Amino acid sequence: MSHTILLVQPGPRPETRTYSDYESVNDCMEGVCKIYEEHLKRRNPNTPTITYDISQLFDFVDQLADLSCLVYQKSTNTYAPYNKDWIKEKIYVLLRQAAGQSE
Repeated sequence: MSHTILLVQPGPRPETRTYSDYESVNDCMEGVCKIYEEHLKRRNPNTPTITYDISQLFDFVDQLADLSCLVYQKSTNTYAPYNKDWIKEKIYVLLRQAAGQSE
């Protein structure tokens, strides 16, 4: 488990920047999914059940002004930066594992 910091900038203005921290990369990827789910709930307040596929989630990630992670590297006692493409790959692996467990 590596401490992970998620940096999010939804809009073009720097004032929209936020960050969240997580105990692991997987927790962080689940956090990205939750951000998207909250976005969908705000856009569809009267819909009791929200569903989406991974391509819609990736489109959301791509339209964010900035999304990146800093992952703690124990060997060097530093944080390594990762971009949107890395985040999407980690989300894909996470969701594929979750789908495999639910079958």
